[in-house]
Formats: sequence, structure tokens, C-alpha cells
Amino acid sequence: MTLPRRRIGESSLYTSVFALGSWHTYDRMDFGDAVAMIRAAVDAGVTLFDVGVYTFPGAAPVFTDVLFSAIVRAAGIRRDEWMLSSKLWIEGFGDAGFRPQLENALFRVGQERAELVILGDLRDSTVALRDLVLDLAGLTRAGLIAAWGVNNWSAGSIRALKEIAAAEGVDGPQIAQLKYSVARRAIPDGEPFAALWAEGLSLQASDVMEGGILAGKVAPERGIGRDPGEIRERIVAGVPAYVALAERLGVTPAQLSIAFTLTHPALATTLFGATSMEQLHGNLAALDVVDRVGAEELRTLVEPFWADRGVVDPEGPDRRAAPGARCPEPGARCGRRRRRRRRRTRAREQEITPKQDVGSCKRPVLA
Repeated sequence: MTLPRRRIGESSLYTSVFALGSWHTYDRMDFGDAVAMIRAAVDAGVTLFDVGVYTFPGAAPVFTDVLFSAIVRAAGIRRDEWMLSSKLWIEGFGDAGFRPQLENALFRVGQERAELVILGDLRDSTVALRDLVLDLAGLTRAGLIAAWGVNNWSAGSIRALKEIAAAEGVDGPQIAQLKYSVARRAIPDGEPFAALWAEGLSLQASDVMEGGILAGKVAPERGIGRDPGEIRERIVAGVPAYVALAERLGVTPAQLSIAFTLTHPALATTLFGATSMEQLHGNLAALDVVDRVGAEELRTLVEPFWADRGVVDPEGPDRRAAPGARCPEPGARCGRRRRRRRRRTRAREQEITPKQDVGSCKRPVLA
């Protein structure tokens, strides 16, 4: 199997349509099995590997990125055979910019550069976006990165980044990593992002199986991502019918979930994790599903499982969302506003100050 490659935004980078993630993966595998699996992935044409420092102060140390470095060496994979996508966390942006954080991430993974870096969630509305753009331009000039993107930022914030970059004469964001699955489509398929896709921004689909739920594992054993719109119970309720649809098509639920993401016109790459050779090859086989079923037919078949329509604001999740942005259906209540109202109600009842919504459970190491 040779995977097709797609361009990342308007950058010089081309990525395989599938990318392997490292969130809770290599630290759950036998080392020899991990070496064989990563070697097989590269041989199949996977070129992009998302490797981040996924821990936070006070939590148990996490070494999945360090393990990845050893895995690549043991597998005998040349540096020109793969690309590194690293995470940079906004909370760690200080007087010295992102460089100390990036150098720490590169040190842990045993590399001198990351072809791509993805900025983590934007939780602070006071962050000076121009400072971020100029700092990333400096990392590019230094040869430490080739391109950058963002994770779960709103369309309005991404547009602001693009406008700042254009005014400064430097490269802006090339890719947006967004939750995208048969259940969570409101943001990547919504109008605010459609304009950005038309301008050349690429999509990286993530959390495509809802932490394993859309692969049929309705009670995942490991921690999974946030639940924007509080729709996870609805997603779980639809799993039996979803599994039945996959069986009717002669595929696994995981393959159907991955295949759906390939139908998005702006998609550059779909990110998934794998912890066994069987899982890797099964996921890669999703490429054939689109060819066999057809993109339009596939989207039609999974339409009933779209759970966040009318619930999640298509503008996106961060606090810089465009003023007055509404859910796509009349009378719908976006999950973010609904949760805020609930917090205020509880606060009034308990006579306490509402807590700030800090979002993702994937909190970073900042030093």
C-alpha cells in the first residue's frame, strides 16, 4: 500500500493522508511490537508523526515521546523518511517565546527540528496573537520548524493570525487540527471554516473515533478528550446502529470512522493512534472504503450519527470567537453558552464565583 500525499496549506510540506499520534500509545505497548509497528507504518507510506509532551506539573511523568525516539532508532528509520509534528502550548509562551519549550520537546524526542508545530488550545483571550506569529516566524528562520498550525482554535482567531502574518510579511497558520468525526462535524463542516478552507488552510482531523467509542468501545479504559456540547451520551447511544452500518458495508466501525474524514475537501491528514500491528493495518485499509463506497454516499450514510449539529457553535471553541456567532439551526443552543449558563446558575444557588472553564485534559509541561 502506498498512501497518497497532500499539501499542508500553502507550505512546502506534503504529508501522507494518515498520521500517527502518540497520545497514550507507545507507553502502553511492548517495545518490540512498537518498533515493528512504526517500521510497518513508514513502509506503508505514513510520513507524519504527532509527538507531544503530554503531561502537566504535579502529574505522573509521561515518556511516550521519549519512547518514540528510541522506537525510531531501533526501527532503523532514516530522518528523511518521516516528519515530526510537535505541540507547543500557549500557557508555556513566556519572555523567551516558544523556543525553550520547543527545544525541550526536541531534546526529549532526540531531534533537531520539527517540520510542523501545532499550537495548543487558546484559553486566554488576552494572548497577544502578533507576538505568537512573530515568534513562530523566528523559529522558521532559525530552521527549527518549517510550518505551523493550531489545535481547536476558532475560525475568527485563525483569521486574525492570517491577517497579522500577511501584514508582517511572514507565514501564517497552514493547518487546523480539529475534532472531526461522524459525530462531531459542526465546526469543520460549518460556514466560518469553509471560508478558511477556500483560502488554502488545511484540515487535520483528530479524535476521529471519540476515544474508541466510534470503534465500538463504549466504555474506553483510558482517558479521552473533552466533550464539547456534552453530546457523548448521545454518541454512545448511537453506537449499535453505527456498528450495524459498518457491518452492512463490510468494514469495521474504526475503518468507517476514518474513511469519513477522508471525504472532507480540505483534509490534508487524519490523525489516529494505533497500539498493534492489526490495528494499524485495519486503519490504513480505511483508504479503500472511500473508493469502494464513494465519498458522497459515505457522507449520506453517516448523516444520522451527526450528534453536534445545532449544539456546538461552528465558529469554534476559543474565547475569541466572532461576536454574535450562532448555531446553524434556529432556536439551537450552543454547548458553550449552555454550559456557562449552567455554571452561573449553580454559582447563584451556592453563592460562589463561577469557575473558569479550562478546557482540555491534555495539559502540558511548561518548562
